[in-house]
Amino acid sequence: MRERPVGLSFLPVIPPLSALRQHSDSNMAVPMVKCLAVYAYLLLISLILPSVFADNAEEGLPHRRFEYKYSFKGPHLTQSDGRIPFWIHTGNAIPSADQIRITPSLRSQKGSVWTKSPISFEHWEAEVAFRVSGRGRMGADGLAIWFTASQGLEGPVYGAADLWNGVGIFFDSFDNDGKKNNPAVLVVGNNGKLVYDHQNDGTTQSLGTCLRDFRNKPYPVRAKIIYYKQTLSVFINNGFTPDKEDFEFCTKVENMIIPATGYFGISAATGGLADDHDVLSFLLFRLTEPGQNLPAPEKEIPKEEKDKYQEEFENFQQELDKRKEEFQKEHPDVQGQPMEELFESVNEREIRQVFEGQNRIHLEIKQLNRQLAMILDEQRRYVSTITEELSRRSGQPQGAPSHELDRIVNTQQDVLMNLNEVRGALKQLSQGSGGGGLSSYESVQHFNDIKEHLHVVKRNIEHIIQKNANPAEKQKCPELPPLPACLSSTHFIIFIVIQSLLFFSYIMYNCDGPRML
Repeated sequence: MRERPVGLSFLPVIPPLSALRQHSDSNMAVPMVKCLAVYAYLLLISLILPSVFADNAEEGLPHRRFEYKYSFKGPHLTQSDGRIPFWIHTGNAIPSADQIRITPSLRSQKGSVWTKSPISFEHWEAEVAFRVSGRGRMGADGLAIWFTASQGLEGPVYGAADLWNGVGIFFDSFDNDGKKNNPAVLVVGNNGKLVYDHQNDGTTQSLGTCLRDFRNKPYPVRAKIIYYKQTLSVFINNGFTPDKEDFEFCTKVENMIIPATGYFGISAATGGLADDHDVLSFLLFRLTEPGQNLPAPEKEIPKEEKDKYQEEFENFQQELDKRKEEFQKEHPDVQGQPMEELFESVNEREIRQVFEGQNRIHLEIKQLNRQLAMILDEQRRYVSTITEELSRRSGQPQGAPSHELDRIVNTQQDVLMNLNEVRGALKQLSQGSGGGGLSSYESVQHFNDIKEHLHVVKRNIEHIIQKNANPAEKQKCPELPPLPACLSSTHFIIFIVIQSLLFFSYIMYNCDGPRML
């Protein structure tokens, strides 16, 4: 008796349809209805099991709810009086309509922004988009994201107070300990009694760290911080692509206990070196475990507060209309033109700069292509000259051509082949840069590197041409040694006389011999 496989013991063994037809023809004991029922049963199982597994997978994910009172985002980030709704800013922080500059690129600056109201979420997730940019190769000091029991409005730790009670995620851009391990991301916890170790960049106190270069990126750097079931996880988007969900794992801290109630904040500081620390958005989500009751929606805004906001909006609208009328009276030449067409947005400026760089690269590639074409013509002329010289010398009876000429011909042919390959690559680059469009900072840098390498190739080729210029003139076959001179007439006559005397002497000797006998 054949045993069934262990992994498939719960499934019925189904014979093929051809066997069922033969069996039904020979023996009608197994009706066709049972076979159809079995197939329907298996089809039902195949449809139910994937949905069950999908429901189980979805049940494992927490529920996310956006908390707008603890978040900010452009383009209308600030109010008319320069304040940020539900947030406060201190120090050198400069809020604007689309971002908050925590510190400008000046020396010894400090700034921070903090939530006005405390947060008492058991689980949460924060997404922060920021830029750290500066003219130097190194920056200072860095940026920090906080969740602490109290607002650390100002202090020595990245612009916030020391001896905090909570957790800080530090983006350290200056190498204080000289170990060349910066820029780095560190997670440092504190119970309110720990003094931050600046000299060692907090490495002796960090609970988790990863090396990430977050300075001078083409797109905003994004950090996702998740605190769920006493586990703090940090994910980083390095800012190389416009994909906002392209996160990479940075570090994780398990069994981490933070205050049940606290404030979120972002701070930054500069020292001897300086960077611009700009925060574009801070989005907070409340996480709820699967199976638990979702938090109740917040109460409706009171009527007095609604009226206040409406009145503020109307005043702002009237002021804007008044300024538009004044501008149109002062500038009648732009009457009727939309205001948006008079100014260039940041995105339009970036696109224009990218295409201008593409145009310059395209012109450089075309110029290099023309120069390589000239060099190829010269090489072909040299090769043809040497080949004609070889063929001429090989037709003469003096002997075979020199090995030096063979070596030169082979070298010139190799150079010619390499130049053809380089020219083909340049042609492809020229077509690619003219037809397609570069869409990122990395592509421009890549073409700049290609241009530098092509300059190196150009210098090497010119060196080879100068070294092997007119090889047919420099390398000549060695001349044959002079042939010995022919005998003079005098020596020839003497030689003939001597030979004749010897001949006659021999004849006479032979003739006298028989007569004596």
